Amino acid sequence: MAKHNFGNCVHKVLRHEGGYVNHPDDPGGITNLGVTKKVYDAWIGKESTVDQMKALGDEDVKPIYEENYWNKIKGDDLPQGLDLCIFDFGVNAGPSRAAKMIQKMAGTTVDGGIGPNSIKAINALVEKDGLEEVINLYQLKRQAYYESLKHFDTFGRGWTVRNTDTTEYALQMAEFPAEWNEQSPEEITKIKAEEEAAK
Repeated sequence: MAKHNFGNCVHKVLRHEGGYVNHPDDPGGITNLGVTKKVYDAWIGKESTVDQMKALGDEDVKPIYEENYWNKIKGDDLPQGLDLCIFDFGVNAGPSRAAKMIQKMAGTTVDGGIGPNSIKAINALVEKDGLEEVINLYQLKRQAYYESLKHFDTFGRGWTVRNTDTTEYALQMAEFPAEWNEQSPEEITKIKAEEEAAK
């Protein structure tokens, strides 16, 4: 279980996503920090300008990542390290696809929605095979998915670098969970408030 690991994971995801882009071959169109203009417009409830999109910072988009991706994959309930892999793939290819991949590996219902039964099955898989093995296999399957896509010639190098980097980071995170702390001051304050409220 990796409660409060969102800050560590989103730190890596945002470094992967990079800054402002508007690539002609990217169906997402105008994007900054991995958030498309369409997604950001839906989040703020109105149409944003190009200048607003260019000006987005980490703290502007973290709530979107938490609500639209981390919470959907039940990141707080996943083993540390594996949570990053599923979260990062979910951001890159959709949370449902990321969830289905781990559900299939865990031998549970493959419906793209992680709930208590999926968490139980994932934990059993980790207990049986070991967290490192599960992380490595998940990432191998993720790479195979990328290589099956028609845009791999265009974006494949970037996807592969991202996948390899995520694997290395996730394995370190799994091996040294107590030492991993890249939350921002805002996230630390939020965590403290949640812990106080739970007392």
